[in-house]
Amino acid sequence: MDKSLCQLHGQKSKQSGSGTNLNNPGVSLSNGNLTSRAKPPASKSLNGTGMSNFRGSLEDNTIRQSIGDQPLPHTPSRGSPRQDLDNSIDNQRPKFVAVTTLEDVQAVRCAEFHPGGQLYAVGSNSKTLRICAHPKLSDLREDHETYQPTVLFKRTKHHKGSIYCLAWSPVGDLMATGSNDKTVKLMRFNSETSNLEGDEIELTMHDGTIRDLCFLEDQSNKSSLLISGGAGDCKIYVTDCATGTPFQALSGHTGHILSLYTWGGAMFVSGSHDKTVRFWDLRTRGCVNVVTPITVPGSRQGSPVSTLCVDPSGRLLVSGHEDSSCVLYDIRGGRNVQCFKPHSADVRSIRFSPSAYYLLSAGYDNKLVLTDLQGDLTLPLPSVVVAQHQDKVISGRWHPAEFSFLSTSADKTSTLWALPPV
Repeated sequence: MDKSLCQLHGQKSKQSGSGTNLNNPGVSLSNGNLTSRAKPPASKSLNGTGMSNFRGSLEDNTIRQSIGDQPLPHTPSRGSPRQDLDNSIDNQRPKFVAVTTLEDVQAVRCAEFHPGGQLYAVGSNSKTLRICAHPKLSDLREDHETYQPTVLFKRTKHHKGSIYCLAWSPVGDLMATGSNDKTVKLMRFNSETSNLEGDEIELTMHDGTIRDLCFLEDQSNKSSLLISGGAGDCKIYVTDCATGTPFQALSGHTGHILSLYTWGGAMFVSGSHDKTVRFWDLRTRGCVNVVTPITVPGSRQGSPVSTLCVDPSGRLLVSGHEDSSCVLYDIRGGRNVQCFKPHSADVRSIRFSPSAYYLLSAGYDNKLVLTDLQGDLTLPLPSVVVAQHQDKVISGRWHPAEFSFLSTSADKTSTLWALPPV
């Protein structure tokens, strides 16, 4: 499909004062502000997984979602926009297939792909940590029968409490986990043996549940830094991974820290129950910006920030909130671009696809939704439910290279989803 989202809406985007961001040709600027994202060329489809066909189904007007309570364009008004969207996708192809499902005895909170993509780690309320192999997807078919993944490593009672979050270092040689036992565990990982090696480091500086973790690379000495945050004193801690020593505590949030995200360099963002997003720069050793994403258009009202992410160019922030809202925020322009609601309950996870043209969100409505971010970001965004669990979905994570993703749920499973090749 070569039409832009503007054309699909029967409208033309304003071209005056627009330009191209040379650092990210897919981003268009208007008076210095981010306004739209270009479509990728056809040659950029990932590994022949049928992305072009899937893009076509997303752009079909029968499954477009409106902002607010308006019915879907070109769709008979049978009920709410959400119901219309849900009913229409039953007839859409291609569909994501559940490739593997890992079953646990308690809710599965977190799963993260290794940067190399060949395996992934899963953490559960049962205190169990597993590392699983990522299967080959070249032979995947629509009639595929879901099977249990190959578990390469398993450790029971990894923490004294539930495993709430985990993260890999950018090169994949370190893994960290956080728990409601108020500790962070830092471990070295051998990708050749798929095992954790050596003595783990237990960090005890937090006085509440650790809700999220992320790694940064200290460019001055090429060492890894671990960022961790959560409940308790509402501080974000920075740990030197080489020494296992926390050396900085960042204050500012007045509510529990629920989400952390970095997109490279020395910058990262944090989302909090205090309804704010804070931007941090370790070069200045502090907070450089505070934003309250507006979740009720026309007001100054926000909602606790349960999840967030930033696109690779560092221009677009997307936040997910407890009131079921998602907010697009133009970082350099300093403005809200749009608030939309792809879910009917808390949004608990949000991530850009590897090319950053799509957004995967997971919610307490048991669903994972894919939203198309190509074209004019101020217009209604096409969304489609791509996967569903039997209970609340807690997280969704893209494979670093392929058009597949992991989800974790309160239904005690973690599932790998992928598109069959066309």
